Amino acid sequence: MDVRTCRSCKRIFNYLSGPLLCPSCREALENKFQEVKKYIIEHPGIHMQEVADACEVDIQQIRQWLREERLELTEESSMLLACESCGAPIRSGKFCDKCRNSMANNFQSLLKNNKPTESTLYKKKDKENPKMRFL
Repeated sequence: MDVRTCRSCKRIFNYLSGPLLCPSCREALENKFQEVKKYIIEHPGIHMQEVADACEVDIQQIRQWLREERLELTEESSMLLACESCGAPIRSGKFCDKCRNSMANNFQSLLKNNKPTESTLYKKKDKENPKMRFL
């Protein structure tokens, strides 16, 4: 059992996964997210600070939801996020499409280059020189 302290209310709880929040604080945060989402839908093109003030949510929390791609800035929004790799303006997430595709291609090529061959996977036993193993 993994017992932790909630970052929000400082109560002790049984930690399973995700953010270090107790179940009641996690539920309250999810309710706040739904409130922010509804407010953004009802008021398109609104600035992030206005949403934070109206919904009584920290602007850093709204930025986190944008980075997690749970929220997305509209096209007419005056404020945009910056790609963590190249600095290009983006509406949500951490990386622009160009950097995301580049990283995916680099990862694919890395996997192809480091693919083990059959000879390394299944070494044939040397019948001329058998070796004894101890367990």
